[in-house]
Amino acid sequence: MALTRDFKLTMVERAQREPAFAKALLDEAATLFLNGEPETARLILRDLVNATVGFESLARQTDKNGKSLHRMLSAGGNPTMDNLAAIFDAVRSALRVRLQVSVVRVAGR
Repeated sequence: MALTRDFKLTMVERAQREPAFAKALLDEAATLFLNGEPETARLILRDLVNATVGFESLARQTDKNGKSLHRMLSAGGNPTMDNLAAIFDAVRSALRVRLQVSVVRVAGR
């Protein structure tokens, strides 16, 4: 029997162990949101919340219900921009990073 490991658990543990990996996940989540892939972005952000601030702490920081936050960051979630900004801010603060957006032109557009 092959030994397997839960992918999400592996990702959370790596994000906790390697700050550069956690920062890369935050960058990827932001990039996905800005490029029109919110479902995937929410799922990455959910895993990142689990690895950094945790949902209980996030609920206190954002003054939102923990269950609501879980729903917001599900594949079918629909967080408002204010809620999304608060979530990004909490994770960004936990990782001690600043987000900066740059525009890259796609050839032919």
